[in-house]
Amino acid sequence: MKYLIGILCFLCTNALFSQFSFQGETITAGTKKHFKIPISDKNHNTFIPITVFCGIEKGPTLGITAGVHGYEYPPIIAGQRLIKSIDPKTLKGIVILVQIANVGSFSNRSPFVNALDKKNLNRTFPGDANGTVTEKIADFITKNVIAKSDFFLDVHAGDASEDLMPYSAYYSNKSMNSASFTGRKMAEALLFDHIVIFNTDGKDYVKKDKPSLYCSAEAFKRNIPSVDIECGRLGMVENKAVLKIEKGILNMLLLLNMRVSLEKSIQKNSYLFIEDRTYQSSSYDGIFYPVKKSGDYITKGMTIGKVTDYFGKTLETIYAKADGIILLTIGTPPVNKGETLLVIGNVKNL
Repeated sequence: MKYLIGILCFLCTNALFSQFSFQGETITAGTKKHFKIPISDKNHNTFIPITVFCGIEKGPTLGITAGVHGYEYPPIIAGQRLIKSIDPKTLKGIVILVQIANVGSFSNRSPFVNALDKKNLNRTFPGDANGTVTEKIADFITKNVIAKSDFFLDVHAGDASEDLMPYSAYYSNKSMNSASFTGRKMAEALLFDHIVIFNTDGKDYVKKDKPSLYCSAEAFKRNIPSVDIECGRLGMVENKAVLKIEKGILNMLLLLNMRVSLEKSIQKNSYLFIEDRTYQSSSYDGIFYPVKKSGDYITKGMTIGKVTDYFGKTLETIYAKADGIILLTIGTPPVNKGETLLVIGNVKNL
């Protein structure tokens, strides 16, 4: 209860002015402005499209990133919808929405990595102002979005080969009770049935002298309540996933008291939490034949699929190493030695 009181006090006292400055430009109360931020290194030029919403009333700042992996399309299309559905005339505070963090990945249809320098943006934070183009993107987002935020959301989906089930997630650490508690409430407000807990106790990426690597981990490392969405699969644009992301974000704004509305945030009756995850990888290069899909409940020892060589000979049968639900599995035939085949979540009622 004391943490909830702390959140309410924070929301009441952390007021902003009736205008907001971003990249040397002023966004006045009740308006939004689009920015096309140029990013370049000695070899490549790109940009980051960002929309900043300045509310009609004072309030906190929410940072949102989409397209950190540019082949994950539902978050990007949901961001396009949010341009219209976040109304600055009914907003309290500021929303900084990074429409596509990784345009080099998006425009080149490049899964996982930026096609310009072959680096994974979500393994690059906090970035480097003097580095390659991907490192410079991470540096800009760290300094100009994350550092300005009171709350933070990073939105992902299943990339080109990933059959992924939808869920929200939040960062947790025993030494950061307030940020962890608020993150959980934000994750609940996103309205997914399953919530993954990113337990960072003892993890290097939240230590001050270590790189955070992940976009939202950089925010949490700064004691900012931080959540993720994973919604969408196999690099497809499915309208159901797009609308689910949009609906969840608008509901989270209500929870954070960032919308001037008589509505109250929707609260689900129950959630299923996942803290422990089991990763299984392939021992061979070859072709993967799954017999289970994301969202399936499985038991330890159950057959998940098989890997064959290029002439149909079975190289290994994949058996589940744990009970739980399949959060992610490879949904396309190619597989490489050492590559993750599936992720199993241990489901709990907390």
